[in-house]
Amino acid sequence: MGVRFDRIPLRTHIISPDDDIVAVISRYTDGIAEPGDVVAIAETALAITQRRAVPPSRVRVGRLARVLSRFPDKGGSLATPAAMQLAINEVGMPRFLMGVAAAGIGKLLGRRGDFYRVAGRQLAQIDDIGGTIPPYEGCIILGPLDPHGVVEKIKVRLGIDALVADVNDLRRADILAFTGPYSHADLEEALIDNPFGNDDEQTPLVLLKPC
Repeated sequence: MGVRFDRIPLRTHIISPDDDIVAVISRYTDGIAEPGDVVAIAETALAITQRRAVPPSRVRVGRLARVLSRFPDKGGSLATPAAMQLAINEVGMPRFLMGVAAAGIGKLLGRRGDFYRVAGRQLAQIDDIGGTIPPYEGCIILGPLDPHGVVEKIKVRLGIDALVADVNDLRRADILAFTGPYSHADLEEALIDNPFGNDDEQTPLVLLKPC
C-alpha cells in the first residue's frame, strides 16, 4: 500500500506576475504546514508568476502556425494559431517539425503522444485561450520555467516539500517536479481527481498531509 494524503485546497488571492511563488506559499501555508507535508502548486499559477501569460494580440503568427492549428482537437492546448505559434517559438522550428513528423508516423501506427515526446513535453503544458480563470482567460499560458529549481527553492527557504503539477478534470495528473520521500505514483494518485478545481475555485495550492 502506498502513502495516502488528506488534501487541503488553499484559496488564495488572484495570482499575478508581480507575485513571488515562494512568498505566496509561505503566506497561505503559515500555521498549517507541518514536517512531512507537501505543497502542490498548479503549473498555471507558477507560470503566471513567471510572466508566462501571453495575450494573443502580442503573438506574431506565421503561415505554418495558421495551417497547423486547423488539425488539433478544438478543445486541445494548441487549437488557435497564436498558441501554435508560441509552441513553435518555445522549441524552435526544426524540433517542432520533427514532432509533427513523428505525430504523423505515430498516427499511422495507431500510437498517440509522439508529437510531445519528440517536440518537447513542455508543449503539453500550454493552456490555450479560455483555459484558466479571469483575468487570464483571454491569455495563452505557457508551461512554467524550471519547475525542479522552484520546488528545491521552496524546500530550502520554507522547509517543506513541494511539487508542481499539471492536472485536469479528465483524471490526468502530470507531476513536473517534486521533492520529498514520497513516490511519484502516490503523489499522482493524490491529485488525480483534481483537488485544485478547474473552474473559479481560486485554489492553485493544495496542501497534502500524509495520513
